[in-house]
Amino acid sequence: MKLDGIHHITAITGDAVGNVEFYTGVLGLRMVKQTVNQDDPTVYHLFYGDDDGSPGMDLTFFEYPGAARGTAGAGMVHRIVWRVGSADAIAFWAKRLGDAGTELVEQRAERLRFADPEGLEHELAVSDAPDQPLRASAPGIAPEHALQGFAGVRAYSAEPASSAALLGETLGFTSSDDGASWEVRGERRGSFYAYDAPPEEPPVQGAGSVHHVAFASQPDDEQAWQTRVAESGHARPTTIIDRFYFRSIYFREPSGVLFEIATIGPGFAVDEDAAHLGERLSLPPRFEPLRERLQGVLKPLPYPRAPAS
Repeated sequence: MKLDGIHHITAITGDAVGNVEFYTGVLGLRMVKQTVNQDDPTVYHLFYGDDDGSPGMDLTFFEYPGAARGTAGAGMVHRIVWRVGSADAIAFWAKRLGDAGTELVEQRAERLRFADPEGLEHELAVSDAPDQPLRASAPGIAPEHALQGFAGVRAYSAEPASSAALLGETLGFTSSDDGASWEVRGERRGSFYAYDAPPEEPPVQGAGSVHHVAFASQPDDEQAWQTRVAESGHARPTTIIDRFYFRSIYFREPSGVLFEIATIGPGFAVDEDAAHLGERLSLPPRFEPLRERLQGVLKPLPYPRAPAS
């Protein structure tokens, strides 16, 4: 029983319209699901990814309109790292981001750091991982330059050693020699999970901050993972929660980061044609009776582009 790398990463935005414009218009991701936060259906839950909405490239956002900026601190993911295919891709993204008015934090031959308009930090890194590249088709972005899925995330922890037993013994992550970086790899995909020393500023959840990171499980393994985490004594998982597009359990790892284990499937095409993902507000069946009210509350979004043919 193995986790198949990162399933999705969920962050917070205070501006859904600007969020759509940056992640689809600048980064060239496909909006694969336009839905609501199932714990607070009066706000959006937006999903971006590759052309198929594959686990391993789903970046999602809860919108809390007008939310103040967050500050990443101890117990939070502070950077999302994406795979790209070459140094030429790094040069392409440096120019594209610069032309869009995005300030670059760091640029090297095989690495590029920047933040989205609300301060969420991203890094592009040249990768030779064996995983199949996950790509979104977008005007102006050649396939060889497109983002290829998540390489991993970096989190802040004052005591990373406190998480070692859960990560290694319970979840099956493999540690680096210094214990500051871990790899989680399944049959098809893998990702890293790494720690950095936290800043002095206290953590504040808000716009531009990561809410949680989810790791991918096979559907038949979800109950076994819930039981395994519960019996480990290192975390207290929720029961399995049906999110319609996948099933999930949640728990905080000892360093404080909120983890989710989410199933691979049934997927985003369960209620939409795969060719038209994200083009309309999708509501899981139990929220469908609220459609008229929610459409009166939720701000209209820019029409998400369809994949380039």
